[in-house]
Amino acid sequence: MSTWSPSSWREKPILQQPTYPNKAKLDAVLNELKNYPPLVFAGEAHSLKEQLANVAEGKAFLLQGGDCAESFSEFHADNIRDTFKALMQMAVVMTYAGGLPVVKVGRLGGQFAKPRSSDTETQGETTLDSYRGDIINGIEFNEKARVPDPERMIKAYNQATATQNLFRAFASGGLADLHQVSQWNLDFAHKSEVSEKYAKLAEDIEKSLKFMEACGVTSKTYRTLRETDFYISHEALLLPYEEAFTRKDSITGDWYNVAAHMVWIGDRTRQLDGAHVEYMKGIKNPIGIKAGPSMDSDDLVRLANAVNPDNEAGRLNIIVRMGANKVAEHMPQLIRAIEREGLNVVWSCDPMHGNTIKSSNNYKTRPVDDILTEMKQFFQVHKAEGTFGGGVHLEMTGKNVTECIGGSFAVTEEDLSSRYHTHCDPRLNADQSLELAFLIADSLKDAHK
Repeated sequence: MSTWSPSSWREKPILQQPTYPNKAKLDAVLNELKNYPPLVFAGEAHSLKEQLANVAEGKAFLLQGGDCAESFSEFHADNIRDTFKALMQMAVVMTYAGGLPVVKVGRLGGQFAKPRSSDTETQGETTLDSYRGDIINGIEFNEKARVPDPERMIKAYNQATATQNLFRAFASGGLADLHQVSQWNLDFAHKSEVSEKYAKLAEDIEKSLKFMEACGVTSKTYRTLRETDFYISHEALLLPYEEAFTRKDSITGDWYNVAAHMVWIGDRTRQLDGAHVEYMKGIKNPIGIKAGPSMDSDDLVRLANAVNPDNEAGRLNIIVRMGANKVAEHMPQLIRAIEREGLNVVWSCDPMHGNTIKSSNNYKTRPVDDILTEMKQFFQVHKAEGTFGGGVHLEMTGKNVTECIGGSFAVTEEDLSSRYHTHCDPRLNADQSLELAFLIADSLKDAHK
């Protein structure tokens, strides 16, 4: 590691990066960002690592969720609040019904860049650069919008700062108080079967809290009843931006990415000799590696050893994204390879990315039944292998969107056009997310029998 530096990735082959037309402007923006304050601190990232070590040992569960790609246009305090509420609903279901503490990590507050399957997009006879997220270019299909603009990184930083500040306030300022459990319900999610199930659970929790208060245990005397730890994560895709926020901790001398507590490498950028893996080698944050059906078990072991050579518990999260009915075929060999080498990892399930389809009316969508199926298979395989399925990684929102079809709220293909707001991939709404949370809670109970 003596040759590693925050910029050593520049010497490696790299994928999924924009080509900025004005290098002088790019350099000026990056130099400005290097002087901006950190969004998170090294000690917070270390605390998350300790909690993830508990997940790896089967003593906790990781809930990671948020936007597919944050946008400048949807930036609003109400949207941030509603996503926080949806995540808190899911967490309390998993904790109360599943019997394990939940580590809460938002997929937001910096999740602006997106990998694309093609460098270009064609509409009619016009071909332009693909939209790569608001941190890079605009979603509007015109030549001016699609030109990568480094100034967007500054706007992304400012929005990420405001988002993270609001989440900190929610987590410590009263909204996370367990006495608010009934107030986390979102206005639109109150007519489905799963919402009624949540209302019953909330009633049980409130009865338990009243009993505890009678015994002298109140939110005034116990922080964990009124506050929660809430962490931030994003895909470390746009490496010039990540480099600008890679700082040396003054206490330990270690390098940290101070734009997020946790960052991950996508399935398209996990090449062992590539720039993204090189970058991850040197930072001390908890990191994730996406593993799709094409992941070879030996390659996974090599990746794990490359980014976590000390086999540090809580450092590495393997995020499996196979697709419904592919988990049993591909995942066991990955688990066996990691177990054979005695590697410390958190196993997490991304049931979203392998289940994307085109609807008959040409919308990109995901069937909720397929998402639930992949999640079930994830737990079944881990139980059969004697290992612990320790997390879920979701694209979801607290907004009343109609982007994924099915679920107890019964979103149909015809409904997709009514509230389809995503800037990239389809997200679960709060009701669909809650349905998944109950499935996970049941699976956790079953795993610990």
